[in-house]
Amino acid sequence: MPDIPATLKTYQAHIDGKWVDAASGKTFQTINPYTGEPWALIPECDKEDVDRAVRAAARAFESGPWPGMTQTARGRLLRRIAALIEKHAQHLAEIEVRDNGKLISEMHAQTKYLPEWFNYYGGLADKIQGAVVPVDRPDHFTYILKEPVGVCGFIIPWNSPLMLAGWKLAPALAAGCTVVIKPSEFTSASLLEFMRLVIQEAEVPPGVINVVTGYGAVAGEPLVTHPLVSKVAFTGGTLTGARVNELAAKTFKKVSLELGGKSPNIVFDDCVLDDAVSGAISGIFAATGQTCIAGSRLLLQETIHDKFVEKLVAMAKTARLGDPSLPTTQVGPVTTPPQYRKILGYIDIAKGEGAKCVLGGGPAPAAEGGGTYFVKPTIFTGVENRMRIAQEEVFGPVLSVIKFKDEEDAVRIANDIAYGLGAGVWTQSVRRAHTMARRIKAGTVWVNTYRAVSFLMPFGGYKASGLGRENGMEAIEGYLQTKSVWINNGPGGGNPFIMKTAS
Repeated sequence: MPDIPATLKTYQAHIDGKWVDAASGKTFQTINPYTGEPWALIPECDKEDVDRAVRAAARAFESGPWPGMTQTARGRLLRRIAALIEKHAQHLAEIEVRDNGKLISEMHAQTKYLPEWFNYYGGLADKIQGAVVPVDRPDHFTYILKEPVGVCGFIIPWNSPLMLAGWKLAPALAAGCTVVIKPSEFTSASLLEFMRLVIQEAEVPPGVINVVTGYGAVAGEPLVTHPLVSKVAFTGGTLTGARVNELAAKTFKKVSLELGGKSPNIVFDDCVLDDAVSGAISGIFAATGQTCIAGSRLLLQETIHDKFVEKLVAMAKTARLGDPSLPTTQVGPVTTPPQYRKILGYIDIAKGEGAKCVLGGGPAPAAEGGGTYFVKPTIFTGVENRMRIAQEEVFGPVLSVIKFKDEEDAVRIANDIAYGLGAGVWTQSVRRAHTMARRIKAGTVWVNTYRAVSFLMPFGGYKASGLGRENGMEAIEGYLQTKSVWINNGPGGGNPFIMKTAS
């Protein structure tokens, strides 16, 4: 084993309100994608640690202060969490940048916005209501209860750990659930900092929120299959999501999956051209393409194709690569070494398929502002929708440009894909905006904007892009069970088969 630098920060897992090492004592290094150097040690948790965390969550759900807390009190707790995130937003953003290499401007925007999720669901906590039902049996009083599902297992990806964890955590806590979170092995530090700076300071009862860190096969899978876990929420790749769904189904767990995308960003010839060019650039390059909603298929109406591509390439050439901790940087590194190799592999595939590379097309050396794990912003034209570069998720700064003739052709190309997460439409026609929004098979359609999200708006996908919805009022339903209660106020034990005899 290589020597461990003395300067590495050492983290622990958080189980039952305590900071603990992995039961095995093992750790692994987390790497700064910008420098390529390790900066922290993370506990390598396994099945034993997951079991401890789940059992702690189960105890907290059944006894202690959490189940006795009123819905209004839970709402106040969520608002305390929101205030603490706001207080520590800058530090949490800096940890995210160090761990995942995304831009400080984007990560700070996320951590500043994240409190709104906890404020929103804090307000919603005591609005969870059942109903009295006027049932068609005059001797019965019937009502419906909404109850928390129980222990929830969250598996979080490496691209925006805090934001994507918050999308799950806020509605789960508002519903009264308890939680075990398994972040990506590539980006565990920010969630552990979140536990230290926010959850402990907010005085969340022990066992309500637990974080175990480690690899998917030895920590993630035991979380999905644990018999005391009632709900699994996963964000990540489609293949892994299918495996999570398969494992969870064996014990009939509730499942929500936010998976991959290959989103069409559709530009019509009646668009505001400069706005659409900016939207296309930010849709694919702003997060180094490492977002499930990246507008990675740019569909251009053939009447404006050449002019649009000229403007697009000219603007993309000005992108500033470099240190993601600097506010002037516009494109940062790829987060993980495997993802870096995957992106370069897809660039080679696209060239082999006959797509024309008009910008980028390889690693970005230090002389061009890059260095470790940097890929040049890359644009391919002449792409056919059947090509792998148009059908498979690259998750990197690689844009495929596809021509279309008219509205019908655009809809056909947009929907001819396994995914259905997001889509963009650029047009000045109100009729076309609404028509396209109805016809595109995707969970979100943006018109004359792209990548906008809100705690108020449901988010999720069609087809292979997932199951269920996050955000908005719909999200909290995924953390609730519905119970029907029947009370007989008449004679006969309420048995509908007892017949009254004539006197």
